[in-house]
Amino acid sequence: MMKFSERIQNINPSMTLAIDAKAKEMKANGEDVIGFGAGEPDFNTPEHIKQAGIKAIENNETRYTPVGGSEALKNAIITKLQRDNGLSYEKNQILASCGAKHSFYNLAQVLWQAGDEVIIPAPYWVSFPDMVTLAGAKPLIIQTEAEQEFKITVEQIDKVVTPNTKAILINSPSNPTGSAYDKAELEKLAECALRHNLLIISDEIYEQIVFDGFKHTSIASLSDEVQKQCVVINGVSKSYAMTGWRIGYIAVGDPEIVKQVSKLQGQSTSNPCSVSQAASIEALTGPLDEIHAMVREFEKRRNILVGRLNDIPGVSCNKPHGSFYTFPDFSGVFGKKDPNGKVLKGSLDFCEYLLSAEKVAIVPGIAFGADACARLSFATSLEKIEAGAERIKNAISKLSQS
Repeated sequence: MMKFSERIQNINPSMTLAIDAKAKEMKANGEDVIGFGAGEPDFNTPEHIKQAGIKAIENNETRYTPVGGSEALKNAIITKLQRDNGLSYEKNQILASCGAKHSFYNLAQVLWQAGDEVIIPAPYWVSFPDMVTLAGAKPLIIQTEAEQEFKITVEQIDKVVTPNTKAILINSPSNPTGSAYDKAELEKLAECALRHNLLIISDEIYEQIVFDGFKHTSIASLSDEVQKQCVVINGVSKSYAMTGWRIGYIAVGDPEIVKQVSKLQGQSTSNPCSVSQAASIEALTGPLDEIHAMVREFEKRRNILVGRLNDIPGVSCNKPHGSFYTFPDFSGVFGKKDPNGKVLKGSLDFCEYLLSAEKVAIVPGIAFGADACARLSFATSLEKIEAGAERIKNAISKLSQS
């Protein structure tokens, strides 16, 4: 019998990908499934970006580039960060990888080891704790509450930080909650991180998908001191509808981090796809009209979905500031029985019931460290949002007291 490494046995499969795969399997079998699980825009990559990729192929830009990305891509990232975030970087502070997920994985492998701790606010994106664990370090999970819009506080950080705590992760706008920190909130967190000498890892992959006039602030832009103590993670996947192109990047205060990540990447994936790099240059420097139109449509969908969810007895849902997710609390229906007599004990039971009873796929909150809730993506049509919300209401109406 094959013996597998301890490190792989210590991590869990991605529950978001598992739910999405199950829904797709049911659809392939002809079942009428409405999926709220997808973590990607349902819009096509804008035409001018696709054409840049096609042109790169026609020009035979299909060979290796430098490990951390082409000079042209690094220049485009530098231009974007200056234009959108007021941040100035040199090329030795920038490195491109195969998506923002790969960027965080690289950082974890380079920065942390056994005995180290990394603060991760919950609810968290499913892969963060496992990638920290893979590095041998300990995820230091801090639970946040819906009443505080799922935002971590300075007081919570002060209570848990130890001499072994090396970094804090901030994801704003957030996957899965859609919450986002304003500038004043970020200033408090930054002051706390500096006081405890914590490296700030700022995941800003959803920065352009914000609503109601909310203005995204990069925590690294607060001061030169904060920028030096910060790693910004970003990419083209979400804001530019380019999930399959697989380009993410880091911008760091300390160039030595780029040097070490480049060493690791050179012995693993090497450079990200050359054609994707060319398309990403156009995304980062080209017009944003289609992106703004996409965000307006997301805002419209958000309003309808949140309204419909809050109309269901036993369900409550915050209105997210950004991303394309809602994270409603379904705990009001836990403890009830489904029509087959099974008691729904938590988010996994509820999501399995919903998929079998009404063919609606959502992701259980336990995957994000918040069992009271579940994640619904509104990266789907208004028609499916309306129909899916009605099915959720129907499913809950069939539950009985245990």
